[in-house]
Amino acid sequence: MTIDTPHPMVRACWTHAEVMDAQSDYPRMLLALTIGLVSGIGAYAVGLPLPWMLGPMIGNTCAAMLRMPVRAPAGLRPFVIPVIGVMLGSGVTAEVFDLLGSWVLTLVLLPVFLACAAGLSFLVYRRIGKYDAVSAYYAAMPGGLNEMMLLGAEAGGDERRIALAHAARILIVITFVALFFGLVLGVSSNGTGASNWVALNAIGISDYIILGGCVALGAWGGKRLRLPAAPVFGPLLLSGATHILGWVTVAPPTIFIIAAQISIGTIIGTRFVGATLAEIRRDLLLATLSSLAMLCVAVGFAEFIALQSGIPLSQAFLAYSPGGLAEMSLLALALDQDVTYVSIMHVIRITLVIAAAPLVFAVLLQNSGK
Repeated sequence: MTIDTPHPMVRACWTHAEVMDAQSDYPRMLLALTIGLVSGIGAYAVGLPLPWMLGPMIGNTCAAMLRMPVRAPAGLRPFVIPVIGVMLGSGVTAEVFDLLGSWVLTLVLLPVFLACAAGLSFLVYRRIGKYDAVSAYYAAMPGGLNEMMLLGAEAGGDERRIALAHAARILIVITFVALFFGLVLGVSSNGTGASNWVALNAIGISDYIILGGCVALGAWGGKRLRLPAAPVFGPLLLSGATHILGWVTVAPPTIFIIAAQISIGTIIGTRFVGATLAEIRRDLLLATLSSLAMLCVAVGFAEFIALQSGIPLSQAFLAYSPGGLAEMSLLALALDQDVTYVSIMHVIRITLVIAAAPLVFAVLLQNSGK
């Protein structure tokens, strides 16, 4: 597995040639971010749903397929993800506690949904993609990309296939969900998550200090407490607490939301760097079939939840859409949906998959007689 940002002790042992090679990545990262920014502006200009994420994703995926010298700015992720957590936490209010009762059905049906969605996805990768059983299983699990890749590799699966499958799944799901909201549900968004622009000077110095503390302490504390999706969930909890207590009452500046979406979109698009065109075509095709199967199941479950609990179909659909936590939470924010509800459901989904996937795989392997 490629390590984008080595430990300082490792960097200290690099030769001069290795240092020069690492420094040569910076122009490629800058090119990727430039493509992301230009693509985002273009997507916004033509009215594409969720332009600041979809634009960079599509632009950098095309750049990777054309063999342009781009590289994922992975070093931004440890900074961007906690900031996203703080932004998501700003949507938490005291009224959330009054809504907890209406979330019970969503939580109860979540494991059933995961079994149905993962089962269909497994059939796609096993029967159509002809993956080996281990690779097909971990490629089908709607959990975190890194976690599924590591678990699959430990079980003897093809690490690269699993990684590309999850990267393609996230790309397809975000694209489809954004289009579904805009074209089917009629929910429009300029991708900022707010009807009015929030300027940098709209919040005070004390607000910046408190929110900055949520970024740093939330990321550190979440990791120490071993929270699921700690880099985003830790800051989300702290930010939510400060907003409930009234220490901070303002929305984050819009430019931060746009910058986060451009960064995440660029990172997703550049995940295909180094893959052959045949691999990209195959994985995008399989991911499209797999994602559409899971999303069809998600629509059915969301419709049932909406009818039974009164939760809007749009929110239930976002809660069950099998994308990444940060990405789906950003979608909820940008589409002015209930960020807390969507984020918590995805945290629980990822936790369930990571905890249950190895156990279920062991049971299936035992029953198969291998």
